[in-house]
Formats: sequence, structure tokens, C-alpha cells
Amino acid sequence: MTNFIPIFPLSVVVYPGENLNLHIFEPRYKQLIGECHEQKKPFGVPVVIHNKVKELGTLVNIEEISKVYESGEMDIKTRGEKVFRVLEIIKEVPDKLYSGAIVNYPPNTEQGKDALMEKVVAAIKELHKMLKVNKPFHKEAHMLRSYDVAHHAGLTLEEEYEFLSLHSELHRQEYLKRHLAKVLPVVAEMESLKDRIRLNGHFRNLSGFNIP
Repeated sequence: MTNFIPIFPLSVVVYPGENLNLHIFEPRYKQLIGECHEQKKPFGVPVVIHNKVKELGTLVNIEEISKVYESGEMDIKTRGEKVFRVLEIIKEVPDKLYSGAIVNYPPNTEQGKDALMEKVVAAIKELHKMLKVNKPFHKEAHMLRSYDVAHHAGLTLEEEYEFLSLHSELHRQEYLKRHLAKVLPVVAEMESLKDRIRLNGHFRNLSGFNIP
């Protein structure tokens, strides 16, 4: 299935089911949001990396226009729906300030493994503990999807985009598992380094080594 959607390119990855709050101030996007809200239609957020619009993005629905300012600027709440692939960008749309795209929607396999998801969530909690970050999950591990936790795993923008390109829940779980297995030892070493730096110059109670 292909169709035309208005687009709002951003240097951010939005995942299906994710809530994204935006402040709208550019005239073209004020027009886009106004029309989409009035017509109850979604818009697309293709990912921008290094000033280039990438092939993939996420269709989002406007949940609420929270505030409209005298200038016409808006605070809005949106929610990710599904991943799309850009087939063609329509830079100039007749009578519109904003651009659009012809897109299709890659099939997505939702079946993952509960046990694997529990390991991923446990590793993320361990990462947060090391970093002294408090970002609780509001569901039990077996009820969470990989999309729900991806932004908690310390991925770079490029890695988040790579994650978006995975169209199988099991593959996404495996990706997060590998990423965390790589990151946790690095963070642990950094914490150890911090401790060593803190101790430098302090009086330390150390046992002498007995030379045999």
C-alpha cells in the first residue's frame, strides 16, 4: 500500500506507540498541523541525520493541541503509529507551504520472546542504576515491547535509526541485548575510573605487600 502524506522532517527517531511533544513555530508546520488536526489525519516524521532526510520515518497522530499562542505557535502532543518508507519526496505541494512524500509501510512482525525482553529490561535497569538515572517503566517486563524501551538504552541517533529499520520484534530485542552487552562493561569501567580519580590524593588505608 502506498499513499501521500504531509511530512515534518526532524532530527529525532519516533517509535510506534511513543508520545512526542512538539512546539510548532514555523509557518509551514503551523499550516500542516492545523490542517491535519482539522481533518483528523496523521503526518509523517522522516528522520534527518547529518542534514539528510533518511528513507525511514514514523507516521504520527495528533493527540492534542495543548496550547495555541497569539503568534499562532502551538504546543502539541503526538503519538507514533507505524513505520513508513519514503519512495519519493514531493518538495513542493500545490497551495501548501509544507512538503510531502509518497510512502509505503513495511510489514512488521510483532512476535518476540518474553524471556529475552525480561533480560533486556533488566540490563537497562542496571545501566540506569550505574548512571544514577531514574526512568521507571510503568509496565511489567513481559508487557513491554522493544519500542517502549529503546529510548532508555542509550542509543545514538544513528543506532536509533538502525533500530527503526528492524521490522521484527525478535530482531529488535536481539539488537538491544547486543547493544547493552557492549555498553554495560564500558559504563562500569567509567564508574571505576571515577572512583580512582576521587581517591587520588586521599589518605588510603592499604595493606602493605609482603615480599615472599
